[in-house]
Amino acid sequence: MLLKKRILPAYSTVRRNWAILLVLFLAVASLQCQSIQYYNQAFDGQMDILRDRRSIAELVDDPDTPATLRKELLFILSVRAFAEKNLRLPVNDHYLSYVELDRPYVVWNVFATPEFSLKPQTWCFPIVGCVTYRGYFSEQDAYRFGDSLKQKGFDVYIGGAIAYSTLGWFDDPVLSTFLNLTEADMAALIFHELAHSVLYVSDDTAFNESFATAVEQEGFRRWQAAINDPKGYEKWLRKNQQRQKFTGLILKYRIRLQNLYESDLPLNEKRNQKAALFSQMRSEFADLKSDPGDMAAYDYWFKYPLNNARLISVSTYYDWVPAFNKILSETGGDLEKFYQKCRQLAKKEPAERNRILQDYKGAADRNESVCFAID
Repeated sequence: MLLKKRILPAYSTVRRNWAILLVLFLAVASLQCQSIQYYNQAFDGQMDILRDRRSIAELVDDPDTPATLRKELLFILSVRAFAEKNLRLPVNDHYLSYVELDRPYVVWNVFATPEFSLKPQTWCFPIVGCVTYRGYFSEQDAYRFGDSLKQKGFDVYIGGAIAYSTLGWFDDPVLSTFLNLTEADMAALIFHELAHSVLYVSDDTAFNESFATAVEQEGFRRWQAAINDPKGYEKWLRKNQQRQKFTGLILKYRIRLQNLYESDLPLNEKRNQKAALFSQMRSEFADLKSDPGDMAAYDYWFKYPLNNARLISVSTYYDWVPAFNKILSETGGDLEKFYQKCRQLAKKEPAERNRILQDYKGAADRNESVCFAID
């Protein structure tokens, strides 16, 4: 395959990147010391990635590039082309460069909730608005911040992420952390991250992540059909069914915990019942694993102590996926119409947006049509 060589980064891109970073850096100059320290690590981490990028075209043509890496990079280019042509995703100059990292994750995200609440803590930043997690390029820094939140009585969960989207502000590279995935999971990841460039709502993490997950799942379905891999698609369907069981379990106990937290019980009794509910959740997961469907992929999630923050780290990505799937179905699978309808939904006030999504989610559960339009 002959690839046109492209020297990265181009001058205009470098100038734009530096301008953005400078604005971000100056924007926090008047903030408290802790905020400045946080933005310093974010600034340095992003700069390291920009500095270490190498053109995929050049790597593919380089005889010293390991054959396995060359194959993986060519695969990603093919997925990228599919995303642009078949999913109408704005690829721009994303995933045309590669960065080798010396760690298993690119960032570590810190989630936190009060002890007796499932409402996540939020942190607000320039460009992205308020989100339900705080990301660190250093694992040590993430755990240091998490420990400070625990000392204040919060439930805390810290999870490593192998990718993130800069929402079009930078040309996102392929990271070495991608390459431990199967080809199927790598394709799904790229579809998910590119979806953030289609639509992103400031201050609504659940909307953003659920939308991207819905695009990821539909993109994967279409990709498997295009490459004519029925066995691969059947495997994905089984995996998706397992995921639905897992997220269904999370939702079930989230509702039970919410009812507990809203009760008038004394705090010690709430604490005891909270522990009992998480214990029941573990037992129910063990029962799910005994079914014919293999749920062993989620063993890692139950390996560590359970708390509110761990639950919301999952629900954030799947809360509204059934609603978005219903919207896609009612557009006849036309992705352009789907994206447009979701953009219109994104313009609604948060309460109205959530009400509409809840109606779509309920209609999906009942297998009914939705009798109103988003305008």
